[in-house]
Amino acid sequence: MHSLTQNIEIHLVNDAVANASNTDDNSARIDMADYESATFIVPVVDSAATGVAALTVEASDADTDCAMAAINGATATLTCAVNDDINGKLLIVEVRNPPRRFIQAVITSAVANIAFGATTVLLTPRRLPVVDHSTVGAIAYVSE
Repeated sequence: MHSLTQNIEIHLVNDAVANASNTDDNSARIDMADYESATFIVPVVDSAATGVAALTVEASDADTDCAMAAINGATATLTCAVNDDINGKLLIVEVRNPPRRFIQAVITSAVANIAFGATTVLLTPRRLPVVDHSTVGAIAYVSE
């Protein structure tokens, strides 16, 4: 039996983002040449009523931000009804076999203030064993 961390790579791809009603923040780009799928995860840490939080995955054949375009259907969105009601909720977008070689996550906020935690990506490699990314400081694995 194998653990989850022996079968996926975990990367921190973006720092936390402060409260704003006009956030448009891109993660580091991922070269998907050696990966089958990517799951981006970002928490909402603070929210104001009517605020809209979104996580979208974009793709491009070039490793450049200006060539990126949203992947059809690759958006997760939450709307805050009353202050703080989406705090602690996760936005998650998984893309399997993306249409282009490079991908990135884009977090956005609109209407009212939203703050986000750090963005993490879980990558399914085409080859094993998994090599820990430089953003992973330590992993503990226990099996009893």
